[in-house]
Amino acid sequence: MPVEKYETITVDVKSGVCVVTLNRPGKLNAINEKMSDELRAVHRWVEKSESVNVVVLNGNGRAFCVGFDLQEADDSDSIPGVLENRKILESDLELIMGFWHCSKPTISAVQGYCLAGGCELALACDITIAAENAYFGEPELRFGVGIGCMILPWLTGPKQAKELYFTGNDRVTAQRALSMGLINQVVPEGDALRKALEMAREIAVMDTDAMMMTKKAVNRSYEIMGMQQGMSM
Repeated sequence: MPVEKYETITVDVKSGVCVVTLNRPGKLNAINEKMSDELRAVHRWVEKSESVNVVVLNGNGRAFCVGFDLQEADDSDSIPGVLENRKILESDLELIMGFWHCSKPTISAVQGYCLAGGCELALACDITIAAENAYFGEPELRFGVGIGCMILPWLTGPKQAKELYFTGNDRVTAQRALSMGLINQVVPEGDALRKALEMAREIAVMDTDAMMMTKKAVNRSYEIMGMQQGMSM
């Protein structure tokens, strides 16, 4: 187990499955600077740990995650310029894609709202399981902020990605997300984490080297098509 004491997440490891829970339910699990730092620490630990074969990401409370904490940014004494904003977006991209690039399989279990950076975080996982009460969306442009991770076009195609970006629709149902190819399964309300853990346990007993090489091969096909370069600021 990681030795750090976390404030904004919880981490539990059992039988090769590492469950990471976003734990700011009062803020609908909005990602603040502390959570960002703690998720990065978990990324580093998971890569080195021989006790972890698969990662499950979920959120505590009535939302998976509503994105980055805009209130924290508003409370800042300084107003970032263009270059500083670019650095922030690059940092956000690195955090989110950490789940895509993780050498171990990653599964997100989504309930409630899954928006903006939270949506990107869930979709960057290898497998996404959503409850019937899940709502996805990318409302950043409505608030005049940049989109940290342009992963949608790579999952659903440019037409539907542009629709979601341009309209800022934050009520995309789990069934529509499934039809768009954004997620893998829709399960009854309250069952997302249970189903994710069930799948994670099946994956955890497989050969770890073969699993890592398979994931690397799939991801490499996207890299050849220019995914990382296309998403870079």
